[in-house]
Amino acid sequence: MIQRVQTIFLLLVVIAMGITVGTPLWEQVDTGSGTGDSWSLTAFMLTNFDSAGKEIQSSSKWYLAALATFAGLLALISIFQYKNRARQMMLNMINSLVMVGLVATVFLTTNGINQEIAAEVAGSYQLGFWAILAAMVCNMLANRFIRKDEALVRSVDRIR
Repeated sequence: MIQRVQTIFLLLVVIAMGITVGTPLWEQVDTGSGTGDSWSLTAFMLTNFDSAGKEIQSSSKWYLAALATFAGLLALISIFQYKNRARQMMLNMINSLVMVGLVATVFLTTNGINQEIAAEVAGSYQLGFWAILAAMVCNMLANRFIRKDEALVRSVDRIR
């Protein structure tokens, strides 16, 4: 049934991935270079700003948006697989791997930028990054409740 608790958790995963695509993932305000420039990473772009807030350079990071969108679509597809709980759990496990890959990609990207600019501080992760972690927790909880439903169905079948 679509009105189960795991549907709510999967819907939260979709919303969190939308937040990831729409909000900044990381910002580096103080690079320690004395120039006052800053960096901002979104799901689509990595942008360098000068002290006046004018864009110096930018580079595309479309693959971050693609991974986040793919994770959201997998969760949306998983919602409608309620009749086949094994497939639903498999889709959620794949989605967990996609989200771990997204977190690793964001972390490696931000780490690479900090090494490239020789920043003294690591920068701060923003709402978009934390939404990925929240989505991972919601995905894990959805899988837990799907397994619980499957165990309930199997126990009822044994009683018959």
